[in-house]
Amino acid sequence: MPDALDVLAALVLEDGRRWGEAAVDFQWTDARAILDPDSSTPYSFLTRSRGASKTADLAGVAIAAMLAQLPAASRLYGLAADRDQGRLLIESIEGYLARTPELRGALEIGAFKVTATRGGSTLEILAADAPGAWGLRPRFVVCDEIAQWGETGAPRRLWEAVTSSVAKIAGCRMAVLTTAGDPSHWSRKVLDHALSDPLWRVHEVPGPAPWLDPERVAEQRRRLLDSSYRRLFLNEWVAAEDRLADPDDLRACVTLDGPLAAQPNVRYVIGLDLGVTADRTVAAVCHAEATTGYEHGVGEYVRGSVVLLDRLRVWAGSRAAPVKLAEVEEWVFTASESYNRAHVRLDPWQALGLAQRLRARGVVVEEFTFSSSSVGRLASTLALLIRNRALRLPDDADLIDELAAVRLRETSPGVVRMDHDAGRKDDRAVSIALGASYLLDARPALSPDSAASGGSGDLWGDLCGDPDLVPSLSLDMRL
Repeated sequence: MPDALDVLAALVLEDGRRWGEAAVDFQWTDARAILDPDSSTPYSFLTRSRGASKTADLAGVAIAAMLAQLPAASRLYGLAADRDQGRLLIESIEGYLARTPELRGALEIGAFKVTATRGGSTLEILAADAPGAWGLRPRFVVCDEIAQWGETGAPRRLWEAVTSSVAKIAGCRMAVLTTAGDPSHWSRKVLDHALSDPLWRVHEVPGPAPWLDPERVAEQRRRLLDSSYRRLFLNEWVAAEDRLADPDDLRACVTLDGPLAAQPNVRYVIGLDLGVTADRTVAAVCHAEATTGYEHGVGEYVRGSVVLLDRLRVWAGSRAAPVKLAEVEEWVFTASESYNRAHVRLDPWQALGLAQRLRARGVVVEEFTFSSSSVGRLASTLALLIRNRALRLPDDADLIDELAAVRLRETSPGVVRMDHDAGRKDDRAVSIALGASYLLDARPALSPDSAASGGSGDLWGDLCGDPDLVPSLSLDMRL
């Protein structure tokens, strides 16, 4: 049996050169690692920029493994964002077959399946938008452009189904090759796992592919949004311009160990976003504090204010099992009593009856009617708090994941609202914004001794540096 690397090196590219002649160092390094059957890191997570031979190299290593390494009747799988993307992998194999004399008669090409004529091994394409793939017994898996897969449940289920099956077959190998994406995408968590797990090898190649025309790359830089250019051509994991939160700013806000107990003489508010079936119900207990100290990197004694998320409660409902409003009412009532008779801010559209019952029990409830201007206020409030690192959050993975994925969508000139991708939610973000905006709108005294501790009692003024400044948010919405 020929060596797998020799088979890969002999493949003929579109320009007539053999793969082995044209491949640069990072391609050889990755190919050797993927095709090493005795490697201590059988799983590879690789990232390269656009045009850096990702699909073609995955096709090449799949051919090499099928023809030169794996036992007869082995099952190989190619994972792609959809069937069209998967078809590109098949077309790459088809091209190698047509151009490489040594492969003549070695493979049979179907629409979404490749079969070795000797031994009967097969490579089958599985699309992330297709039904699940449980029960597979793979010998070799390649995954193309995972950072471009959808955020809905189907792509994640396919990933979970296939990647959990690789443990069933001794010696199974897997290679993920993608361009860097948005840090909020679930593929980033896969990369973070790979960086820390001993069975994974990670190789991220920075910058444009060395064979791309610099003038054409420069044109892309002039035309694309900065985030798109950096992801596609510099291979950097960066957030889009329309994200609510910069990842670094969001991480800086995670300072709390967990839920906070009530403190005397502190004013609390509960932001309540109600959803019964499709959306979740979320209650966020918040308060504001004055802060003083030396600002890092400035060396000046500064005064400011922060909003703290004391406690968060989430109820997930469905059409079959809607959220029980009686349970929500009892929790909110108890939380209000526990947190110094905290006021409640909510949208009355779905919560009118709940608001009436809470008022009957002595809870102060403020109705926050959602309109184009008021939802803009919520978005601006939360974005400004995170941007100024003036929000204190617990290390809650689900909360941070949601906040990182929330988008800001411009509904009219200068007015934005929070939005989310398909398969995502923004209920936690809305509930926190309801509470935080109440603290800003009410301009409460932060505590009886706030003046002594440096706070002005005007949270917007402390955040923005001007007590009379109306909060606004300037966004680049060139989308």
